[in-house]
Formats: sequence, structure tokens, C-alpha cells
Amino acid sequence: MVNIALNVERSVSGQPWRWRLGPETDGGMDALVDQLLLARGVPRDDLQRHRDPRIRDFLPDPSVFRDMEVGAKRIADALLANEKIAIFGDYDVDGATSAALLVLLLRDLSADPVAYIPDRLMEGYGPSGKALVELKEQGAAVAICVDCGAQAFDALDEAKAAGLDVIVVDHHQCATTLPVAVAMINPNRLDESADGAAHGHLAAVGMAFLLGVAVIRELRGREFFEDREEPRILDLLDLVALGTVADVARLKTLNRAFVTQGLKVMAGKRNIGLVALAEASRLVRAPVCRDLGFALGPRINAGGRVGKSDLGVRLLTATDPEDARTIAAELDRLNEERRGIEMLVTEQATAQAEGQAEAPLIIVMGAGWHPGVIGIVAGRLKEKFGRPAIVIAEETDGTGKGSGRSISGVDLGAAILAAKDSGLLVAGGGHAMAAGMTVAPGGIEPLRDFLHDRLAATISEARGGRAMLIDASLAPGGVAASLCDALDSAGPYGAGWPQPRVAAGPARLIKVGIVGDGHVRGIACGDDGKSFKFIAFRSAESALGQALLGSPADLRWWLAGTIKRDDYNGGNAAEMHLEDAALA
Repeated sequence: MVNIALNVERSVSGQPWRWRLGPETDGGMDALVDQLLLARGVPRDDLQRHRDPRIRDFLPDPSVFRDMEVGAKRIADALLANEKIAIFGDYDVDGATSAALLVLLLRDLSADPVAYIPDRLMEGYGPSGKALVELKEQGAAVAICVDCGAQAFDALDEAKAAGLDVIVVDHHQCATTLPVAVAMINPNRLDESADGAAHGHLAAVGMAFLLGVAVIRELRGREFFEDREEPRILDLLDLVALGTVADVARLKTLNRAFVTQGLKVMAGKRNIGLVALAEASRLVRAPVCRDLGFALGPRINAGGRVGKSDLGVRLLTATDPEDARTIAAELDRLNEERRGIEMLVTEQATAQAEGQAEAPLIIVMGAGWHPGVIGIVAGRLKEKFGRPAIVIAEETDGTGKGSGRSISGVDLGAAILAAKDSGLLVAGGGHAMAAGMTVAPGGIEPLRDFLHDRLAATISEARGGRAMLIDASLAPGGVAASLCDALDSAGPYGAGWPQPRVAAGPARLIKVGIVGDGHVRGIACGDDGKSFKFIAFRSAESALGQALLGSPADLRWWLAGTIKRDDYNGGNAAEMHLEDAALA
């Protein structure tokens, strides 16, 4: 078959291996980096820009987005008139970082903004009319809604009636009609310009950064900085990086630049809250991209999921190191509490999902499930079953609060919005890979039927193309720290910019055994005597783990996975995080 990698048509895990781009060519590490970039969609004539993604090379003119200039002018008017500005943010990491970025920027512009984060359990997602009216009564003239507001029709109507000017900075999918607002800044507006829509993959924090750029430019044009220093908005890229990665935004073009440069800012330890959070996360080195999604992000999220929703913003805008350490410690404690809740809900949800083996997508619901963890659990089910998954927490009145996660190629957010427009949901929306919804009592089966009919063919097509994609093959001796350096230079990796997967071999397996919580660890040795370590996480009971553990000493294998630096005890070796294997 065309593009089959290493003649593997069926691996231990039952899938073919295919080259992501094509068999690699000789040429050393530089050629490998180019191949990785090309395989991720970079045009050959644009390789140089992507080898070192910098903000200035990818940042669009903010005015390409509809309502951006309108929003920037209204904020500039408020600053010059000393009007009170409120920031209304969502309770997740994207919302917290978006709100914190605007708070810090407005402080640098001599304003004293107030941040409002709704309680997940008591208020739910998005702006409410009650909260916006209260902000107006407390003296706010302008409210900036970040990471929410695209579907807040009633709430924004109430705000307008109360005389509050609202600017929405969002990235969730929009309906044909838009809520009333002074400015609706969202690259996923259906009437967005082509240049603006090209940035529909940005997280809300990325859009908030662009609004900040537009505000500074507007103030510059009004000679606001004649007698004061202009803020260095690039110093806020650490927040942009955190929100972008934690929201699983696709790491291409501008998002790659945001994360690449944001990690550099984070390493400089400018933000007191992030420094305290890294300490609470037991990070002893400068954070890398993975840390944003698996160490820092979950702790910020824990405040909104199982604790106080405003803890994340308070931490990220803290000015006193001791206060920051106190908040970070509380978020760390809440994160441990969240893990326990998540484990219980995951176990119960998985048991339900096992009975939906033939369904195109998984929909499960349980009474008493904590709504703060259902999104995480939906992600677990999606990974386990390879299909979109929706997890719904049933409330005492029979209403369900749901959260869904999708697979590549299946736009779940658009389907949920269509279900809402069809009257099957009380509320709902999202983006391609994630969605939220409110289901009326008894509404789960009509919703299931609607989504099955709408998405079955798309899901089947997306799943039918499953294969292990390989970026490069190498001899066992090639698994080394120098390879890690080359792979890292084509990063950062994440959603939409997958971690490179390499195949190493042919090799025999030696010293294979089970360690920890069902992990299979061993050493692979090539015909030339060179070897490397590997570990297959939580695989002892799987087909992969059983094949490794039962392999005769003389059997030769191709092993496929990602290569990680093994810096244990200060070493500089490398090991493979094994995902699949095939006989050589």
C-alpha cells in the first residue's frame, strides 16, 4: 500500500504504520527538522519563518478582525475619561489568563479594573444579566467579557438596558445572529473577514492579546504616551502561552509563536503568581510546553472546577509573593481534591460507555457527578474509545449539565449549536474539539438521536483513517540526546502540531518487566550492540504490553513512539515512550 511505513500493515495494536509525510531522506538533523515542519503543513518556501516562530513574523494587524477597532476605541475612551472597567471572564484557564492579561495591561495604563469570574455551580457558564447589571451598579461603565459571550443574548440585552457598554472577546462558535454589544470580537463570527477567520484557532487569550495591541495603538495615536512609558505587552506572553496550551488550541502559525515566546517570558519569572504556581507544582526547571497543560493549567482550573472560581485570576494578577504562594498552595490542594472526584466519575462513566461499543459517539449521564470534572472525564473517554464523548451531570431537577470532547475531523461545537437551534438543548455551544450544553429533563435520548444522525458518517470517516503516523525511522543508536534537540527545534508540540513519532529498530528486547502502575519498561538492543531504554505506560494488560513481556530473546522488533530526554540524576540520555510495536 502507498505510504506504508517499514512494511508494517498491521502492528501489535492492530493498525498500519504510515509515513506522516514520506520516508525521510538523508541529510542530518537540519533536514529532519525541515521534514517535521513540512509534515505539519508548512509550505516549503515558508520554512525559515517557522523554524524560529517569532511574534512579529506572525502577528496580524488587529484591525482585520471585525469590531476590533471599535472595541479598542471604547476602551481608550474609558481610560481617558477615567471610567471604571470590569473584566468578566470564564472560570477555566483560558478565561483566567484572558482576564488576568487585560487586568495587568489596564493597570499599566493607570486604570484600576475589577475582575469578575462566575461561580461554576451557582451561576454556570458565561455572563448573566444579573452579574452584568450588578457591575454597572457598582460603577462600571464598560465590561469586557473574555472567553464567553458569543451566545449571551439575554444577558447582553439586560446589560444594554442598564446602560452598560459590553465588549465581547471570544473564540467560541457564533450563531447567524449575534448578541447586542458595543463590539463582538471573535474570529469565528460567521461574517468575519477572510484574514480574521484564518485565526479562528486562537484561544480567547490570544484574542485578548490582540485587543491589547489594538488598544495601545489607539492610545499611541491619541498621544497618551507623551508623558508616560508605553506598556511592554510582550511581557504578558507567558499568560498567552498558558491559556493557549491549556485550552488545547491548535499550535500552528501565531499560536506556535505565542507559546514559543511565552515560554521564554515564563522562564524569566516575571509573573509572581506563575512563579508561585511552578513552586507548588514542584517544577524545579523552567516550564516546557507539556508543563502548561499537565502541571500549571490543571491547578488554575481547579479553582473554577471544585473551589473558588476567582482564585486563578487572583493568582495571576498578584503583586505580593506571599499572597501568591498562599493562593498557589490552595490551588494545589484543590487540584488533588479534583483528582479524587475525577477518578470516581471516570470509573462510573467508563462503565456506562462500555455498553455503547457500536455507537458513533458516547453519551453518558449520572446523578451526583460533579460538573467541574465532566469535561476532563469526557476527554478520558474520547481517548479510551477513540470517539467523541459527552458526559452529562444530572441535577436534582433532572436537568443535565454536559461537556463534550471531539476527535480530529469532527466538529462537535457546530453540532451542539445545531442541536440548540433545533430546540433540543436549553443552551449550548463551543468549538470544533470541545462543547458545553444544558439538557432539559428527558432530553438526552432526542439529543443522542440527533447527534448520531448528524455526525455518524463524519465520525466513521475520521476513525476509518486511523493509522500510526511515523515521522522518521532510525537505528537503535539514534535514540540519543542529539535527536531530542533536533525534535525540540521543530516544536512546541501540542494540539494540531503533533509530537514527532519515530520508529527505531530492528532491535531485540532485553530486561523487559513491569514497573509502577502497570508500566512496561525495558531495553532494546540493535544488531550493532547499541541500545536504548523504553517504557510503555499503563500497558501491562494491553496487547502491546503482553507482546513485549512475552517476546523471545531472538525476536527482532520495530518500536514506535516519542523520544524524551532522560535527565534523571542529571543525565543527558534519551528514552522512548513506546506507543506501538511491530515485528521487523
